[in-house]
Amino acid sequence: MSVSTPNIVLIVADNLGWGELGCYGGGALRGAPTPNIDALATQGLRLQNFNVESDCVPTRSALMTGRHPIRTGCLQSVPQGLPQGLTRREITLAQLLSAQGYASAHYGKWHLGDVPGRLPSDRGFDEWYGIARTTDESQFTSTVGFDPAVVDLPWIMRGRSGQPSENLKVYDLDSRRQIDAELVEQSIAFMRRNASTGRPFFLYLPLIHLHFPTLPHPDFAGRTGAGEFADSMVELDHRVGQVVRALDELGAAENSVLIFCSDNGPEFRVPYRGTAGPWSGTYHTAMEGSLRVPCIVRWPGHIPAARVSNEIVHVTDLFTTLAGVAGARIPQDRPIDGVDQLPFFLGRQSASAREGFPFYIKEELRAVKWRDWKLHFYWEPVVNESKGKLESPYLFNITRDPKEQMDVMAYNTWVRAPMLKLVKAFQDSFVQHPNTRPGQLD
Repeated sequence: MSVSTPNIVLIVADNLGWGELGCYGGGALRGAPTPNIDALATQGLRLQNFNVESDCVPTRSALMTGRHPIRTGCLQSVPQGLPQGLTRREITLAQLLSAQGYASAHYGKWHLGDVPGRLPSDRGFDEWYGIARTTDESQFTSTVGFDPAVVDLPWIMRGRSGQPSENLKVYDLDSRRQIDAELVEQSIAFMRRNASTGRPFFLYLPLIHLHFPTLPHPDFAGRTGAGEFADSMVELDHRVGQVVRALDELGAAENSVLIFCSDNGPEFRVPYRGTAGPWSGTYHTAMEGSLRVPCIVRWPGHIPAARVSNEIVHVTDLFTTLAGVAGARIPQDRPIDGVDQLPFFLGRQSASAREGFPFYIKEELRAVKWRDWKLHFYWEPVVNESKGKLESPYLFNITRDPKEQMDVMAYNTWVRAPMLKLVKAFQDSFVQHPNTRPGQLD
C-alpha cells in the first residue's frame, strides 16, 4: 500500500463537550482521567477551534457530504417512521473513498436515514453495524407506558453492500451499556482484515458515548467513584485507546490518517450534563459551547506532533480534506462548503483555509462566525430560552469575551460588512442550487 492511499480512521464521539478531556482542560478535573486521548493529542494536531452543527443529524450530514445541512435538508433528529436522512442524490464521503478502492465500514450511530436505500450499506459502506437513529431510543422499552403497537422497537442492525440490512437485537438499556465495546471489537477486526491484504481502508466509528442515557459498560461501572457520566468518559477514553493501539500494533500508524472528534457540544440534560469548558452553551444553541468541540488529527511523519492551533476549521472541511487525501475528485455539480485543510494540517501553512461560516439551526440563520468575531441574529444562550430574532444583532469578540457576554456591535460596526458578505454569497448559491426540503423522498 502506497503513501498516496493512506488508511483513514475517523472516530466521532457523541455529544463530547470541549471541556471534558484532559487535553482540553478537563479529565481528572471532571473525575475522569483521559490518558489515551491525551496521549493522542501529543502525537498530532489538536484543534481548539473545530466547529460543528447544532445537533447529531446536521453534523453527520455535513461530515458525510461536505455541505451545510440547510442544503441537504438534514436539519434535525426525526422520530422513527417519518421521512428523514440524506437523499440518494447526495454523494457521501464513503462513496468517494470506495470509488478510490478503499474498503469501508461503519460501526456505530448512523442517523442519516433508517429505510432501505438510505442505510450505510446503501451509501458507500461495504458493511455496517450499529443503530440507524439515536441513542435515547434505548430507553423506550424501560419507559412507563411504552406501547410497541404505536412505536416500533429500536434495533441494533447489521448490513452489507448489495444486501438488505437486518435487525439483530433490541436496542435497550443493557445493549446501550455494551454497544461501544462491540463497535470497537468489530472495528479492530475490520482493520486487521484489510491490513493483512494491503488494501487501504476507511473506518468510520461514530461511538455512542456520551449521548444520553450516558451509561458505562459493566466493566467500567463504579470505576471512577464520580458517577456514571465519569465512568462513561473513562470507558470512552479506553475505547479510543484500543483503536489507536490496534492501529499501531498492525504497523499501520504511519500510513493512516486518524481523526478523533465530537459531533456536538455537551449534553444539557440532567443527570448527564456535560461541560464546554471556557465556552458558554450546549448543543442545540448557537453559542461557542455548541460550535466548538474537540478534534485531534494524527498522521505520523506528515502532521507535526504536539501542535496546537486556534485556527477555524469546520466539520464540512473533513469531507473535502479526506477526499483529497485519498485522491478522490470533489463533486463539481453542487456547492461543496468544505475546504481542503490538508496544507494547514501538514503544517505547510500556519493559517486555516477558511475565515468563517454561517450557522443555522433548522432553517434559521442563527449566527455567523468570522475570524475572532461572532454575530448573533437570534439570542438563545440556553436551550428553549430564546429572545427570538434580534432587531439589533449582538456582536462578540470571542478571543476577548469567550463567554459571549459583552455585545460590542456599537463600537465595531465595520465587522458587519465582511460577515454579511459571507452570508450573502452563501445564500445567493441557493438560487442556482435549490436546497433539499426536509423529509424529501428519493
